[in-house]
Amino acid sequence: MTELTTIAFDIETTGFETDDELTVVGFDSAVSSRVFLNTDGTTPQAGLADQLNDTLQTPVQLSVLDSEQALLHELATFVTSTLTQRDAKLVAYNGERWNGGFDLPFLRTRLCTHGLEWPFGTLPYVDVMDVFETRFNTSEDTLSGVYEELIGAGLNELDPFTNSSEAVTAWKEGTYEPLIIHNVADIRRTRALMELAERYCSKSDFSMKSLEPVV
Repeated sequence: MTELTTIAFDIETTGFETDDELTVVGFDSAVSSRVFLNTDGTTPQAGLADQLNDTLQTPVQLSVLDSEQALLHELATFVTSTLTQRDAKLVAYNGERWNGGFDLPFLRTRLCTHGLEWPFGTLPYVDVMDVFETRFNTSEDTLSGVYEELIGAGLNELDPFTNSSEAVTAWKEGTYEPLIIHNVADIRRTRALMELAERYCSKSDFSMKSLEPVV
């Protein structure tokens, strides 16, 4: 399993209801982060991408889109033309588990709403939260909590937010830089935890599933 490159994945949204929308989608590898921002037609601050790369050590490639539909089109192109062409696995923290999860179910609903196809067909998927619930002794179950207990505070100190409601407020106010940094902190914490788990756990401890749809 370790021969597959880890691509960590996380989303930001306007809320949890079926009619809420995606605001940010981020992917992270060891080389760089790829982030898609939905501005809902507003103009972001000048030099946003440069400011992000001044703050974050590993490069961030940012795509700024003016709607959720445009974000989903750009995301699908990136996934099908880049990620599915690599020997990679998609990894999230509580992204989709046997009893629920958030990111992939939310993304399915939004793709369906816009009449768009599922782009992740050939990518295997691992939810790293399952491993830390069953194979490590931790007192926390959140991404930031488990990360700090087992790795340290580094990426937690990078994150400007302490709860998800701050990400919603930042998007509504058009303060995109902290919102994107929050998303990047999440995808990099996810990838760091996956790498840690692979150092200490056997292949049988990971539940890898296919994301290929039936039709």
